[in-house]
Amino acid sequence: MPPHPALGTPTVRVEGPEKVTGAARYAADQSPPGRAHAWPVPATIPRGRVTAVDTAAALALPGVLAVLTPFDAPRLGPWDDPTLHVLQDLAVPHRGWYVALAVADTAEGARAAAGAVRIEYATEPHDAVLYEDHPAAHTPELVNGGYPGLREHGDPDAALAAAPVRVDCAYTVPPLHNHPMEPHAATAVWDAERGRLTVHDSSQGTGLVRKTLSALFGLPEEHVEVHAEHVGGGFGSKGTPRPHVVLAVMAALRTGRPVTLALPRRHLPATVGHRAPSLHRIALGARRDGTLTALTHTVTSHTSRVREFVEQSAVPARIMYAVPDIRTRHRVVPLDVPTPSWMRAPGETPGMYALESAMDELADALGMDPVELRIRNEPAVEPDSGLPFSSRRLVACLREGADRFGWTALRTPRRDGPLLCGVGVAAATYPVWIAPSTARVRALPGGHHLVELNATDLGTGARTVLIQVAADALGVRAGSVTIAIGSTGLPAAPLAGGSAGTASWGWAVHEACTALAARLADHHGPLPPEGLSATADTTEAAKTKPPYARHSFGAHFAEVRVDTVTGEVRVHRLLGIYAAGRILNPATARSQFVGGMVMGLGMALTEHSSVDAAHGDFAKSDLAAYHVPVHADVPDIEAHWIEEHDAHVGPLGAKGIGEIGVVGVAAAIGNAVSHATGHRLRDLPLTPDRVLAVLG
Repeated sequence: MPPHPALGTPTVRVEGPEKVTGAARYAADQSPPGRAHAWPVPATIPRGRVTAVDTAAALALPGVLAVLTPFDAPRLGPWDDPTLHVLQDLAVPHRGWYVALAVADTAEGARAAAGAVRIEYATEPHDAVLYEDHPAAHTPELVNGGYPGLREHGDPDAALAAAPVRVDCAYTVPPLHNHPMEPHAATAVWDAERGRLTVHDSSQGTGLVRKTLSALFGLPEEHVEVHAEHVGGGFGSKGTPRPHVVLAVMAALRTGRPVTLALPRRHLPATVGHRAPSLHRIALGARRDGTLTALTHTVTSHTSRVREFVEQSAVPARIMYAVPDIRTRHRVVPLDVPTPSWMRAPGETPGMYALESAMDELADALGMDPVELRIRNEPAVEPDSGLPFSSRRLVACLREGADRFGWTALRTPRRDGPLLCGVGVAAATYPVWIAPSTARVRALPGGHHLVELNATDLGTGARTVLIQVAADALGVRAGSVTIAIGSTGLPAAPLAGGSAGTASWGWAVHEACTALAARLADHHGPLPPEGLSATADTTEAAKTKPPYARHSFGAHFAEVRVDTVTGEVRVHRLLGIYAAGRILNPATARSQFVGGMVMGLGMALTEHSSVDAAHGDFAKSDLAAYHVPVHADVPDIEAHWIEEHDAHVGPLGAKGIGEIGVVGVAAAIGNAVSHATGHRLRDLPLTPDRVLAVLG
């Protein structure tokens, strides 16, 4: 490795050998002496109350230590997320809500005990069906991310009526589930003598877990220690604490023994959040040369009665194209369903599916190339705020992508025997988020350097990139740098989410290492035994936002084959071109982009859940029914990027890349299917039954 591993050098993951040899320890792998296991009992009614719990049969089983119920579980303190107030009262807000917890010596024993618990209920009428004109629909003041629920400029209705060319389209996105490879799990250890709690949690941010547990259990934060050394993915579902970690702590307090609780996969859809189904209505008005004059985008989605969560799906339309008259509105319907939450690129993923599909329909109505239509409507400033962009190279992404893909030559639909062949394009965007962070770095005798901060590596390569950042700032070999992350005992850092991790953590690491390098330059002679150290806190700098609209952009191109006999859609090629700031490690970056594109492919073709109207729960709750893409589904995928230097996103120039890869992929594939077949399908996923229905 070169002495200065310049950022931009492809570097393999430092934790790779641990993971492939099984040495990496995840939350459920922790095995303190005397460890017990817990298994939760989900409610089987769609709404109502628990009237009785019979635990006798469960407690009689060998090795069973306890069964916690709403009648006797530890009482929790106040917290702003009511989904965590489990076993606190008798109400059942939806099917799958936890109503008991079995604890035993073994996981098998806990599962058997949970199955032996008998619950009696009083059921109440429920409503689990989302539809556009639901009487309970309302427009929230704010949606996820702090965006206004409604924004309007000009008079879009009048502009639409006057537009020479109009399209008015309705699209649906079904409920989608995160389903990380590692299910949510926690191991809790309660030290009664010292009044200290230690938790290993599968989480995207241990700092928030500690703060939450401290409040719920009435413990000083300094008496709560949370670790997340390795995390097997999250896609947003581990961004906030989930009921499993609260239940694990309850069980440890009750039994006095360490307790591991690993949620079975079938529990995840009802317990850890989901992407809510969304109904989109988009109208576009344009002049005959393709210039947009009006846009309206209304999104209706569901939330639970436990906690309101509204995905910001109409927000991308506020920043993508130059439209003088525009209205974007969110509407939400409270139902007796599990609580939705974050899923990779919340808002942008479903919102851009609808917007980019509508742009394609407008291109068809105009007889215009879809790439050129997007370029024609490139804004000079962010339409919603009027702020200049810190950088915006969407046009470059579209141009380079079209050239690499051979777009022009493929614009005529083809037939190859029973296969219809077509291509599609869609733009991508994701905002830049940077959060305050701290970091500490130490130079030790012998030429070693230790970087410390409470970052979380979800499998994205964060450890590796942060080591590169440190080595680059220190001017040393990456091999001389080790890093400690994933523990509340380390300097505070924000959670891994919103594609903000590397930009936020890296800024603090860069500042700490720059300060240490200056200190080392002034130091003469050998280092003291404890070494020399430096710290950084980016709170003030990160909170001071420059007067620019900061976003990443990209373009996706897809080529599909549609089987006229079976209705099956196969994606032959996918290409993504991104302008996402400085790419710090091409190897891990490409992995992130490709992973997002695969997730978008699943959204387009296979991933689909549905709420059972009779039971109020998801009918597809495991990977046998909820079909994520497998190797045979994934085509030739290419991911490239435009070199971009943005001086307004911190000293590293990094924008974050974990989520933009999924944005727009479903639209590009849907547009390609429309191009191939001559028929527009507006409801995801594009399954064979839906395809055959339009082919006739």
